[in-house]
Amino acid sequence: MEPTDETLMEAYQQGDETALAQLVRRHSGPLLGYLTRMSSSPHLAEDLFQETFVRVHRKADTFRPDGKFKSWLYTIATHLAVDELRRRKRAPIMLSLEEQNGDHHPLSDRLADTAAGPADCAASADLRARVRGALGVLTPGQRAILSLTYFEGFTYPEAARALGRSVGTIKKQMSRALRSLARALPDLAPGHAAGGAA
Repeated sequence: MEPTDETLMEAYQQGDETALAQLVRRHSGPLLGYLTRMSSSPHLAEDLFQETFVRVHRKADTFRPDGKFKSWLYTIATHLAVDELRRRKRAPIMLSLEEQNGDHHPLSDRLADTAAGPADCAASADLRARVRGALGVLTPGQRAILSLTYFEGFTYPEAARALGRSVGTIKKQMSRALRSLARALPDLAPGHAAGGAA
């Protein structure tokens, strides 16, 4: 049976150097994809990925055995990515958005659709690709929330833990992110056909 992330991290804390290498291999694909979406630059994502695991090494003694390693890892990665985007002044300007009450948004329904057949799978893949391309309209914080919940499969409570925010704040920022994406992807807004041109 494969050891859990938490077991590997405990082993690393106790001096097992191979445990960190296993964690790097296990999380390399998803984390690199996440950082690429955050930074919009594969080269910068590689640097951030390496720096994330440097921080994991340096902060290993601060990891609590009762915590979730994945949330802790993405917390480190997100802070690094957001700080770097701000430092480089590459963070996009946040669009003017009205507050929205409630948790539902037409675009969120489209993003949450489950694919049934091959045609639906193709449409879903196209939608994910288009959303990925539109992430540039979001602030770094919004991009992190959308990437974690939509692409990485984090629940709102998990994203809240990873980002050090309340669930309410996560929901509000997600709503704002969806409004921004709806403006960037107008054919997905209500009143447009579901199969609009990509």
